[in-house]
Amino acid sequence: MAILSVQSHVCYGHVGNAAAVFPLQRMGFEVWPVHCLQYSNHPGYGDWEGEVYAACQVADLLKGIERRGVLCNCEAILSGYLGTAGLGEALLDTVAAVRAANPDAMFLCDPVMGDADTGVYVQPEIPGFMREKALKFADIITPNLFELGLLAQSDVRDQATAITASRRLLNDPQNRLKAVVVTSVAVNSDIPGANDRIGILSVTREEVHLAITSKLDLEPPVKGTGDLFAALFLAGFLRSKGDAELALQNATAALYAVIATTQRNGSAELCLVAAQDKIASPSRKHIEVTRILD
Repeated sequence: MAILSVQSHVCYGHVGNAAAVFPLQRMGFEVWPVHCLQYSNHPGYGDWEGEVYAACQVADLLKGIERRGVLCNCEAILSGYLGTAGLGEALLDTVAAVRAANPDAMFLCDPVMGDADTGVYVQPEIPGFMREKALKFADIITPNLFELGLLAQSDVRDQATAITASRRLLNDPQNRLKAVVVTSVAVNSDIPGANDRIGILSVTREEVHLAITSKLDLEPPVKGTGDLFAALFLAGFLRSKGDAELALQNATAALYAVIATTQRNGSAELCLVAAQDKIASPSRKHIEVTRILD
């Protein structure tokens, strides 16, 4: 079984597919990467070469895969940054085609749109596309707090408001969501050392879990951690046959290991190769996962 991954790609560094494909392969998954853009490096460096592909180009690639008659072997679809809503429409057409061939196929949508410190950095139509169309197809979404606020059209600023917004999306009868996983959540002040820790929330209709790790400051900040986490969570969810708590534990532990390795190496890019054994078999000693009770 394979994972179809549709997102951006860079030749140098690790964001988008360049952050997702190798970890998924290292965890034993066959991956079919489709790039919606290809840059020499991520734009955080200030200059880059490359281009955003037209929606029709990406749609043709997806149709070419479909003509191979292999969609029945696709276990999941992973999406990240999408350049245009037209590309998003082509992606959703492919999700529908995959599910026609394999009704059990999962779709994890990482709704890349922006962050609190940057605001929205995608095309203006993308938030509406994510909110009005992608949510109807996705089984799992992995927004940060800012992106969750855009999806729920509410003020999301902390753990409590993130849980409320996540449940609103999960309980919307138009959505097929099974889990909302929210990254970069500030830890409540009643937890010891809260200012030096960071959390990731996993919200399902039945349970809420919070994974906490120490903050590892990277200077300059390293890109691609959200792309990596989305891939790790999807892999864990598939491996555990839908256990969101276990997927959260393993994905957070592996992400922490990669960031710690990157920090030790003083690298400006995620050290995926150096941390590959920890991606495949992460230690949970640096994370704490608790169930949040109402």
